Amino acid sequence: MTNHAGFANEDAVPAPAQAGRHFSSFLTARRIDCKKSAVLPMDLSGAGVTRPGSWLDSMRASSPRHAKPVAGAEHEDWMEKHPSALSCFEAVVAEAKGKQIVMFLDYDGTLSPIVADPDRAVMTEDMRDAVRGVAEHFPTAIVSGRCIDKVFSFVKLEELYYAGSHGMDIKGPTATSDSHSHSHIKAKGDAVTCQPASEFLPVIEEVYQELTARMAAIRGALVEHNKFCLSVHFRCVDEQEWGALEAQVRAVLQGYPDLHLTKGRKVLEIRPVIDWDKGSALKFLLKSLGYAGRSDVFPIYIGDDRTDEDAFKVLRNMGQGMGILVANIPKETTASYTLREPSEVKEFLRKLVKSKSNGAKG
Repeated sequence: MTNHAGFANEDAVPAPAQAGRHFSSFLTARRIDCKKSAVLPMDLSGAGVTRPGSWLDSMRASSPRHAKPVAGAEHEDWMEKHPSALSCFEAVVAEAKGKQIVMFLDYDGTLSPIVADPDRAVMTEDMRDAVRGVAEHFPTAIVSGRCIDKVFSFVKLEELYYAGSHGMDIKGPTATSDSHSHSHIKAKGDAVTCQPASEFLPVIEEVYQELTARMAAIRGALVEHNKFCLSVHFRCVDEQEWGALEAQVRAVLQGYPDLHLTKGRKVLEIRPVIDWDKGSALKFLLKSLGYAGRSDVFPIYIGDDRTDEDAFKVLRNMGQGMGILVANIPKETTASYTLREPSEVKEFLRKLVKSKSNGAKG
């Protein structure tokens, strides 16, 4: 979900969301508990510690300057294994025929272009309309590394489910569309809420303060607080400073064995060491919607980053639904199909709504 390069900047900047503002009206009939599913791994010996040079190498690998060009037979082979979801749209519809589609969407790089300033990752009105159209026909969730309030301030659709902080904060929805009955929401009288890492909030805040102080000496570095996780963005940092940034992040985390470091596209992610990720969020939402264990359900997950692979793997292991990777260059993935950029995601969503209107089940 988090950032990668290769798309143009957008100019508008949305006002930051007020904490809790958009979710204060949730029903309180029953809180669905998900903490029992998030278990601390027994071996924490490697948490927060990386081998010298390992992150620096991977950081360089995520930079377009160092990307290995792929063309010819190699590219064709990759596309044969991961064909375009648009070119193969009829096959996608055929796989979903007679089944309930449930849509899961990453945000950055999927619904919005990746930009230098994470606070300016604004989705277009056309994309918002496309997502709104999908939500009118299918249960729809945004699954993002961002905190819920931040991603809601971008999406601004109250009829969706939101899974922020890489799935560690799940809520939704607060409203239904006037143009559709939303039986899949109204049939569930319970509030959907899940915060399996709530006990980590104090330590996340502590590490945020320490990282912010250390990153102040590195020009262009940005620490984003995503409530249950932290993102250290380095896309605006001079490459000569990447080693220093890596060293500072590792130095902080050595004092926090219950946190671990993962890599996104031009971003380092700090998360609690619990057995919970975007794939866990996908499974939790399917269960909350009453679809767990059913063969007549077809989940579709669209995402662009390494953290989305956890959700792709869940679908592959389930043997139903499909993962769609958003990428314009070949990369290792367990997704079945691909789309090149957010504009193709928008086109795919619109075609899906049109197919529903023409008779596909939803």
